[in-house]
Amino acid sequence: MKIDTFTINEKSPVFIIAELSANHNGSIDTAIETIRAAKRAGADCIKFQTYTADTITIDCDKDDFIIKGTIWEGANLHKLYQEAYTPWEWHKKLFEVAAEEGLVCFSSPFDKTAVDFLENLNAPAYKIASFEITDIPLIEYVASKGKPIILSTGIATTEDIELALDACKRMGNNDIALLKCTSSYPAPIEEANMCMVKDLAERYNVISGLSDHTMGSTVPVVATCFGAKIIEKHFILNHSIGGPDASFSMDEMEFKAMVVAVREAEKAIGLVDYTLTDKQVKGKDFSRSLYVVEDIKAGEVITEKNVRSIRPGFGMHPKHYNDILGKKVNSGLEKGERFDMNMI
Repeated sequence: MKIDTFTINEKSPVFIIAELSANHNGSIDTAIETIRAAKRAGADCIKFQTYTADTITIDCDKDDFIIKGTIWEGANLHKLYQEAYTPWEWHKKLFEVAAEEGLVCFSSPFDKTAVDFLENLNAPAYKIASFEITDIPLIEYVASKGKPIILSTGIATTEDIELALDACKRMGNNDIALLKCTSSYPAPIEEANMCMVKDLAERYNVISGLSDHTMGSTVPVVATCFGAKIIEKHFILNHSIGGPDASFSMDEMEFKAMVVAVREAEKAIGLVDYTLTDKQVKGKDFSRSLYVVEDIKAGEVITEKNVRSIRPGFGMHPKHYNDILGKKVNSGLEKGERFDMNMI
């Protein structure tokens, strides 16, 4: 998968996305500074959400449209999205600022008009949010644009995932990534199930990654160890800004610490390689080998008392120890001499 200047594959570094979401509190200046902070924090990409309250729901006070069982308990859907949305007239400027900062920039569209709007901004990729994975007509329309498509699986059954993948492929788009996501805000760490990152990649033969709503950096690091190649985390300039997503977003310092931890995890994973580095070869100096540990006269028998396997590692390999026990030495040996087969 290639998104703008970034190539994403099994050998590439993790592609780290800072999700702006609603963390602008209605201020374009805050949104701009958040983009700059994301760059300072080490993100590769800044991502938006492109909708209006009317493109994502309807203005209705019936019980179905009142949120229950989440941190937004009792809120009306339309009013929540009216507060949270990123004004479309900001997008062009925000895309420009991201480009100036050297960040990839794209968005999650929530209806066809948002896709058309983002096409005019030359968005290099599209993200389908967890709750939209069942919107097959939307996925087909996004996939038809022929750009990389990233699908979050927060509420998805295997059937939902397969329907979404089929929709993409039906439109001739095989440039797909699946993100493991727990659609809970914030998400309990015990529900993260990061082993599914590896399973998604193997089961569906796609790039896999993480869209994370847990607190802290632990889950992104574990995801990296399970092969995640995309990590998305909500980003906020400062928690004091508040807003619908503030409680499960990372500020600049927290995000930077996560990026460092992920990059260190990548280094720690490394490669399957049984050859030794120069330092490891030098380290063999401190391994075990056979040494004379007390003076031995010519003709004396080698015993466990006068020859032992000890550190350092300059003597004969310990694998020969049982072979030499009971044999006689051919000359006098001093304590501290490296034992050698020629001494028998």
